[in-house]
Amino acid sequence: LEMEENQITLDSLEKGTDNPAFSSLGEERLDEEPDGPRVESKEEKRGEGKGRSSSCCRKALQPAYKVKRFCKAHAKVLKIIAQVLLGVAYLCYFIAACWLNFHRALALVVMTAVVVVFTCWSLLKKHCGAKVLLFLSPVQKCFQKSWPWLKWLVWVALLGGLITWLVLDTSRNPEQLISLAGFCFLVLFLFAFSKHHGAVSWRAVFWGLGLEFLFGLFVLRTSPGIQAFQWLGDQIQVFLGYTTAGSSFVFGNTLIKEVFAFQALPIIVFFSCVMSILYYLGVMQWLIVKISWLLQVSMGTTPTETLSVAGNIFVGQTEAPLLIRPYLPDMTRSEIHAVMTGGFSTIAGSVMGAYISFGIDAASLIAASVMAAPCALAMSKLVYPEVEESKFKGKASIRLARGEERNILEAASNGAAASVGLVANIAANLIAFLAVLEFINAALRWFGEMVDIKGLSFQVICSYVLMPVAFLMGADWADSPLVAELLGIKIFLNEFVAYQQLATYKRNRLLGLEEWDGSRKQWISERAESITTFALCGFANLSSIGIMLGGLASMVPHRKGDLASVVLRALLTGICVSMLNACLAGLLHVPTELGDCATFLLSNTNFSSTSYTMYMCCKQLFASSVLENGTLSFTGPWASQVDSVLCLTRCCGHYNHTSC
Repeated sequence: LEMEENQITLDSLEKGTDNPAFSSLGEERLDEEPDGPRVESKEEKRGEGKGRSSSCCRKALQPAYKVKRFCKAHAKVLKIIAQVLLGVAYLCYFIAACWLNFHRALALVVMTAVVVVFTCWSLLKKHCGAKVLLFLSPVQKCFQKSWPWLKWLVWVALLGGLITWLVLDTSRNPEQLISLAGFCFLVLFLFAFSKHHGAVSWRAVFWGLGLEFLFGLFVLRTSPGIQAFQWLGDQIQVFLGYTTAGSSFVFGNTLIKEVFAFQALPIIVFFSCVMSILYYLGVMQWLIVKISWLLQVSMGTTPTETLSVAGNIFVGQTEAPLLIRPYLPDMTRSEIHAVMTGGFSTIAGSVMGAYISFGIDAASLIAASVMAAPCALAMSKLVYPEVEESKFKGKASIRLARGEERNILEAASNGAAASVGLVANIAANLIAFLAVLEFINAALRWFGEMVDIKGLSFQVICSYVLMPVAFLMGADWADSPLVAELLGIKIFLNEFVAYQQLATYKRNRLLGLEEWDGSRKQWISERAESITTFALCGFANLSSIGIMLGGLASMVPHRKGDLASVVLRALLTGICVSMLNACLAGLLHVPTELGDCATFLLSNTNFSSTSYTMYMCCKQLFASSVLENGTLSFTGPWASQVDSVLCLTRCCGHYNHTSC
């Protein structure tokens, strides 16, 4: 009984209760010897010493236990105090940054404003959401009664405004009408291939295309949108530049400057690591949920397919379905088609970093990925409408899958390790596809020479077959063969090779090379470059069919038949979604003004090397020069310039023309 009363528990140890065997009472009991003197052994003395030291340690740790119990009891209060202190510290930092240099702190102001708005919205929704809904319920009932006739009024007003804007806008640049015609043609083409023409949800189609157009208008036409995405693209380029610190240490400066594999592929490792950290912190889940909520509320799609398509903006075609993996077995074929279309229509953030390193415009790539999300949902519901009863229709929320990492370091390590397979896959595909392309071109040249056709190649065939498509997207007729060539490489090989070739054309233009080298065009215009950047932005190529089927089949093996039945339609839809984005880019493209060529050419420093501006100014000068009876004269703005002949001499030093 005495032993039962003095039993030791973990709770008693935390409270500082000593083992009775080493307490003063225990010592008295041990000192009581029944008969005669007793000699203590060495083991007993050692045990007694250990017991005393253990008792002293527990007594010393009692304050720590008290602190721990206090923190547990007042955890909420302490958390609020810590948050308030951090908030005050950040506010002081924010005020100091704005006070010292407001222009420099403008990005900080914007980011802070976004965080404050969403935080206030979340708090308002959590604490006052029910009251606000109750207060607005009369307005909601009135709106629901008026909606049957009000929606037609809204649609007529929107359609009238769109037509008016198109008439006014295209009157200055009539070539934009070609892109508009191409946009309409592609939508009708996809409707012709629809699985169930009578079941199309036109709400999803029109809202998806409307959101795509509004976002494109904001990014490509408004000053805030242009500046914001240009700034974002510049920051991403700076951010990706930090890859050099790691890759130069591992491979050396020489390799990362001269060898493509050591220059572009390490960016994928770095970006994958960062994305894994953002997923661990919950940042990516928060972004995906906000975007999917907007798409779901406006388009009326189910939460599962919307989450997957929204996730494709940031991750790849096999990673996005992991967000909704528990729900894949119960999804309808239309929802699976939407998931596949979203994967084919966008690119992953990791490979986007590699394309930016090529020299592709970062703002255009970001805009293309975001614009593709609503367009992919809309076109997937046009091509494969919902005819089954979805289990997720009207479901309030879907839980996003979280990673299994236990801390941020493990998340970073797993992200970097996971990218190794992707890097190896890209490298292997580049080696294989470029080798196969060279073999195909050699075979085509051999067959062509049999019938006296010189220079036959895969690119030449694509440039002729897809030339009408490139022209319908808005490319000039002279640029259409090159755009069609890149489009063919993207569809039949992959977009990585196509973007690499596009970067070469862009570099040639920026270097101010001659536009034509004999009968071969060396670069494409800014308009064609913008259109091509959007058209190539997607994983929709033949090799991706195996990747898509393999990834989804590993998650839902019993639905392989359903996956195989919709994958080709999804691939076709994904290709057309990228083309629709390209048509919209052509419709909204604004030509860059050349500026004052006379001032530019008269500057002595501008002739040390060629550039695109120099080429265009010299081209303008060549066009204005007139040679009659051995007398050289100039027309247009160059007629009043005294140094026109000097500028012409300088231009002739770099470019060949009959005026020279």
